[in-house]
This record gives sequence, C-alpha cells and structure tokens, in this order.
Amino acid sequence: MRRIGLRGQLATQLLLVLVAVFVLAPVWILVLLATDAKITGLPDTFRLLPAEPTLDKFVEAWVRPDRGLDFVGLLRNSLFVSGVSAGFALVFGSSMAYAFARLRFPGRRAGLFVVLLGAFLPPIALATPLFVLFLALENAFPALRAAGFRGSTVALAILYASFAMPLCVWLMRAAFRSVPADLEEAAFVDGASRLVAFRRIALPLAAPSILVAALVAFLLAYSEFALAWLFASTNQNETLAMVLADAQVGFYTPNWGQTAAHALLMTLPLVAIFLVLQRWLLRASLATAVD
Repeated sequence: MRRIGLRGQLATQLLLVLVAVFVLAPVWILVLLATDAKITGLPDTFRLLPAEPTLDKFVEAWVRPDRGLDFVGLLRNSLFVSGVSAGFALVFGSSMAYAFARLRFPGRRAGLFVVLLGAFLPPIALATPLFVLFLALENAFPALRAAGFRGSTVALAILYASFAMPLCVWLMRAAFRSVPADLEEAAFVDGASRLVAFRRIALPLAAPSILVAALVAFLLAYSEFALAWLFASTNQNETLAMVLADAQVGFYTPNWGQTAAHALLMTLPLVAIFLVLQRWLLRASLATAVD
C-alpha cells in the first residue's frame, strides 16, 4: 500500500472538511430557522447561533392546530405507506430478482431491460395512467369505490411499491448473484427444491443487501409527495412529505421556522431506523466491497 505524503494528507483532510461543511451547512440552517424566535420570515443573513433560542416552532409543527392531522397522525400515515410499500416491493420483487439471478429462460435479457427502464422512469410521468387504472378498478369493483380505495393510504402504498420494485429487483438480483451457487447445488443434491433453496439459503445469505433494498423502497415512499397530492383524497390521508411540500409551494407566505421544525421532526424516524439497522447495513457494505 502506497503511503500518502504530508501534502496529500493535508489536501485530503481539507477536501473532507469542505464536503462536511457542504453537507452539514443546510442542516444547521434548518436548526437555526427552527430554534430562533427572531426569524419570522425568509432569513437574509446567516448566524452561527440563534439570537433568541426557542422550541415553540417544534410545538407548532407537532400540534398543527390550523389544518388536518397533527404530527403523530401524519407520521402514522407516512410510516404505514412507506412500510407497506417496502413490504410489497420486497415480497413481489425478491422472487423476480432470484429468477433473473439464477434461472435461464427466454426473454431474460429483454425482461431485465424493461425492469431497468422502469427504474429510471420518473413517477410523475405515469401519474395519469395509474389514476385511470385505479379508477377502472373502482368501476369494476363497486366495493372498492365505496371504501374510497383510490384515495386511501393502501392505494398510495401500492402505487409507491410499483415504482420502487424495479430498483429493488436490480439491487436484490445483485445480492442473490453474490450468494455462491455451490451452496444451492449442494442443497439440490440433498433433495431440496428450488423454493426451499431460495427460502433457506439464498434469502438468509442475501438478507443484509435485501435490507438495503427495503430501505431504498422505504425512503422513496417516505419522501415522495407529488403523486400523493393526486391520489390522497382527504386530509386524513396526508403524509409528512405532502405537508412539508405544501408549506413551500402553497398560496400563502410560508412559515419558514415551522417548516424547518417540521423537516427536522420528519428526519428523526429515519435517523432512528438507520441507528437500529446500522449493523446490518455495515454487513451489506462489506459484502459488496468483497464482491
């Protein structure tokens, strides 16, 4: 391994400091907006510390007495939509990813290309076709219309799962390909079926990388708001991302302090999830580095 000289070390450290400042500066500005009572509109100066520290904006963002649900209700909707979306993407995408990784069948390359194409399509591009599709489902099944399916959080979760699945398929396909095929072949010799090999060998060994795919699907649904505006029919089905975006593009002057507090509160569940799953994420990154 080649040693880096003193100038190289200084340049590397300076570059890392600049990257850290570039990443952390917007976060710190959010903290200032949310904790400074003097800031009531759009700030035009930068301060390192709040002039009048306060937590009132966090209380306002938590309660939201002016419209719709409070923060807990919005968080419940966001976690439900994101969790169900990630679950659908994994359950239906894992078998497809395993098939692309292990099986040889006609149209395999064309199918991979179609999946890759779906991963790069912007969700809003298919908003109108999906709206028409859900409307057709309600017309075909009156019970769905009576239950308000098209504007429900369940429909929103299915919608997000359809967009997250192509990317999850590619991620999980790489995970299954990293599992040694000799292990499955040994199981076949012992009489195991393809399904048993998939469930007892491939899935456990690829679990850390599959977890990364689940987090990607979760984040896509947690942060998306454009489609939710088209499909969510009532305030009771709003998500955190919808309210955050609405505060900045609505027809009124944004409350920047409350918006910043809302954004910081919105990140706390994600930070908690990453702290809980950091061991498995580290295993996934190490496995990728070895491959």
